[in-house]
Amino acid sequence: MIIITGGAGFIGSNLVNKLVSKSNYEIVSVDHNNEKNKHYFLNDNFKKILPEDLEIFIKNNNKKIIAIVHLGAITSTTEKNLDLIIKNNLELSIFLWSWCKKNNKRLIYASSAATYGDGSNLFDDREDDQYLSKLNPLNLYGWSKQIFDRLINKKKEQPPQIVGLKFFNVYGPNENHKGNMKSIVLKIHQTISKGMDVKLFKSHNENYKDGEQLRDFIYVKDVVSIIEWFIENPKLNGLFNVGTGVPRSFNDIAKAVFSNSNKREKITYIDTPIEIRNQYQYFTKANIKKLRGSGYLKDFFSLEDGIKDYIIKNLIK
Repeated sequence: MIIITGGAGFIGSNLVNKLVSKSNYEIVSVDHNNEKNKHYFLNDNFKKILPEDLEIFIKNNNKKIIAIVHLGAITSTTEKNLDLIIKNNLELSIFLWSWCKKNNKRLIYASSAATYGDGSNLFDDREDDQYLSKLNPLNLYGWSKQIFDRLINKKKEQPPQIVGLKFFNVYGPNENHKGNMKSIVLKIHQTISKGMDVKLFKSHNENYKDGEQLRDFIYVKDVVSIIEWFIENPKLNGLFNVGTGVPRSFNDIAKAVFSNSNKREKITYIDTPIEIRNQYQYFTKANIKKLRGSGYLKDFFSLEDGIKDYIIKNLIK
């Protein structure tokens, strides 16, 4: 049995679909939105439970459980409620880590590239606390992931497998519920589908032209492939970046979406809102040497191929 918290979310639902389609394990999705987002699932060949029932469920199914993939969290980078962040992003993570350690179960969990802050300390998935202590997340979401990474990294006793995955900018199917946190790919597609001009943020950094801010965008199918690979390799442990290692611009994304939507390019540039300007990242690039060195050698979708697959297969019906 493999338990996936946040199983009805963006990455979680894609992982559930992949594992159900090819895994011999019983799959369990833990999510308040299992029914609300049921259209995300390809079939019902898995078990659904509510988060409040998780503790009792894992206690009663201890012998069946092989691993927990912990993806459930408040992922909004603009969330200001500290108590809510602590309860959902820290307390649950600490409980699952403690339970897995005590019961000799494997744990794969979602960290985030948001832990790197403005990138001034680079984007290296190092685990030594001297490096981790230098990172300065720009929001509470990133802070919560950083605290958990550091907290468990200092512990001598660990679950038999403990893997933290620092997701960069993920896009792909099943993100419609994410509101303002959905990917720029989906936002642009929805905008041009309405016949409206695409609006990208102006650059307020002299080193970047308008729309040329760079991020490491990774297709969700690649993310799922990496998670699946760690499930299949139980001896691997540590923090790992999950990105392509190839930063691309917002202009590149807009052009790819226009191309696959058969629409003429119409882009205007607007000021970055004052309230997020100090938190805005102009450059992210995953260092994936550790991931490659650990044996994950599969090619990633290029930005153009990922957007084409996303739009043609999932958004244009």
